Amino acid sequence: MFNRIILIGNLTKDPDVRYTPSGMPVTTLSLAVNSRYKQGEETKEEVLFMDVVVFGRQAESCGQYLNKGNPVLVEGRLRERRWEYEGQRKSKFEVLANNVRFLSKRERQTDASSNISDLSPPEEFTENEPF
Repeated sequence: MFNRIILIGNLTKDPDVRYTPSGMPVTTLSLAVNSRYKQGEETKEEVLFMDVVVFGRQAESCGQYLNKGNPVLVEGRLRERRWEYEGQRKSKFEVLANNVRFLSKRERQTDASSNISDLSPPEEFTENEPF
């Protein structure tokens, strides 16, 4: 199985820094990721809101240097949390971050466009490729 996610978005609120009983820093980031797509002639925009959990030294850096509205690139894996509240089962997906990169507004646009070009198919196929 493979579980990896990469998101670029803006923080919707200031980071929330907490500490475990053993003293490990844990920071929660709330991230808004915007996507645009065409439906016929109309361009639509969709916003996905994700919680990101960061541990250790990087958690402290996020709490110290990030604020609401800052753009970030997050690499990590998805995790589903489940709990019961007032007799109802609840669940929520969140990202456990391996790496959080602080971006400037300019870098965000550059990174997003370079990632798209990295994902485009090659011009030519070699004999090693199965298709």
